[in-house]
Amino acid sequence: DIAFALGVLSLLGRRVPPALKVFLLALAIIDDLGAILVIALFYGDGLNAVALSIAALLFSGAMALNRMGVTTLWPYLLLFPPLWLAMHESGVHATVAGVLLALSIPYRTKATAAMREPPLLAMEHGLREWVMFVIMPVFALANAGVSFEGMRAADLVQPVTLGIALGLLIGKPIGIVMCATAAAKLLRAPLPSSLAALAGVGLLAGIGFTMSLFIGALAFGSPALMAQTRIGVFAGSGAAALTGLAILTLALRRPVATEAAERAAVDPFLVGDRAKD
Repeated sequence: DIAFALGVLSLLGRRVPPALKVFLLALAIIDDLGAILVIALFYGDGLNAVALSIAALLFSGAMALNRMGVTTLWPYLLLFPPLWLAMHESGVHATVAGVLLALSIPYRTKATAAMREPPLLAMEHGLREWVMFVIMPVFALANAGVSFEGMRAADLVQPVTLGIALGLLIGKPIGIVMCATAAAKLLRAPLPSSLAALAGVGLLAGIGFTMSLFIGALAFGSPALMAQTRIGVFAGSGAAALTGLAILTLALRRPVATEAAERAAVDPFLVGDRAKD
């Protein structure tokens, strides 16, 4: 989903402000984490207090390793299999175990300041090829339920289909613009771009395939409802992508960023370094 959204945004080239790219990337990541939280809270099989307590204890152990300044990866990785099993048995969806482990691995602490690559970043780089070429394709094809079987023309006007499609096309960008504007005013921070461009990015965030279909598979058991879910996701995502691209094309009429400006926006420390030079 993130790749699709960023791919559509990249069609506009240098007309896209760097801050807007960072905003979309952060938004997409937080969106996926929110989807995992929804899965954990609403699609479990009933809570098992004992297993949940064991999972909490294991997570506390991983956080204790972080606090003690342990930067070697293997102690954290040894805790992951029992953490995953305990989370699975607790009734909370087991995907949360991966999020908890990532939260516990050090990234920027006193212990990692002198290291060439922080442990969390090293783990991310080590897993990148496996995630890109093995895990994500298997997840998308086997777990997300990408199939056109059972789809009918009549499903286009069913409540489930329309609800999902309009949620991605209308509900999501409205929520993103409202929350971003409220957060900017509350924190007295500037918006990454104009409201029109923000609305366009909100529409691109409505592109949802893997997580949307995954949650749909958990929510609806019948083949008929799953067919409507798939139509709603595909139609809503396609319409959101095209509408978002059109709005951004009108809102961003000229190039505003060079490669150097993009890198400076991502890492503001570059500006200070160049000023000293």
